[in-house]
Order: sequence, then C-alpha cells, then structure tokens
Amino acid sequence: MASHNELGKAGEELAVGWLRKNGYDILHCNWRYGHDEIDVIADRNGWLHIIEVKSRKYFPGAYPEESVTKKKFNFLKRAAEEFLYRHPQYTKIQFDILAITFFDNQEPEYFLAEDVFF
Repeated sequence: MASHNELGKAGEELAVGWLRKNGYDILHCNWRYGHDEIDVIADRNGWLHIIEVKSRKYFPGAYPEESVTKKKFNFLKRAAEEFLYRHPQYTKIQFDILAITFFDNQEPEYFLAEDVFF
C-alpha cells in the first residue's frame, strides 16, 4: 500500500476515535455508492453528519482541508443523496470536513470544519 494510502487509513481510524470522544455516534465508515464514498456518517444531537476526513503530514502553509475540491464535494453530495433516499428518517443533515495534520514528534492536530457547502 502506498504511504499516502496508509496515512489516509490511519487518519480515518483516528477520526472515528476523535468523533466518538466528541459526542458523535458513528453509524457507518467508508459507506459506498458506486464509485462514491462517504468516509464517516455519524449522528450527533439528532443531526446526520456526512464527514469527509482528510489527513496530511505537516508542511508549512498546507492544510488537509484544502484538498476537498468542489468536484470531490459533488461526489460526496451524490453519495449522501443516495444514503438519504435509503434512510429517509434523517431530516437534519450537514456536511463536515475533519482535517488531521500529522507531525513528526507530537500528537496529530484536528480541525473540524462544520456545515460546509461548495
């Protein structure tokens, strides 16, 4: 497996733990619809959260959340629409980005961008 894939997998595993610690009930990880994928689907206080997880090694001026493009967000929306079609009980939804920055000699840094829309 390529190192960037390993970093992404590690980031998604850390993200689930961080989300649970912060009050999210994890419903699904890596939920797929065709070629589209939602990294994490979670519930918190009655809201359905569609969460894109982005991880990156620290590099000055580069932030993981910057790699979520409009094209990527459209794929995320398409998968979310299918999920909502299959689970119509959810009426309150928001899209979030959980960015995780890895450092060489310290704990990862988490940044949650809530209720994003492109």
